Amino acid sequence: MSDSSHGHTPAAWTGVIIAFVGFCVASAFTVMASPLGFWVGVAIVFIGGIVGAVMRSAGLGQPKQAQVVHAGHAQG
Repeated sequence: MSDSSHGHTPAAWTGVIIAFVGFCVASAFTVMASPLGFWVGVAIVFIGGIVGAVMRSAGLGQPKQAQVVHAGHAQG
């Protein structure tokens, strides 16, 4: 994976940062024993995934590369 740019895009960084903030919110409200705040944090995590997907579809993610498929030769 060192030769790929996996995760080095604005879409990936934005989605992960938003999800991380949601995780922190959910964790803090878990410690404070507040179920509503916990679920708000979980919702923020999902929003991070949605934002990342929307940004990727807008062209800010890693471009899809054509994969070369090598046909195997049957030994007979």
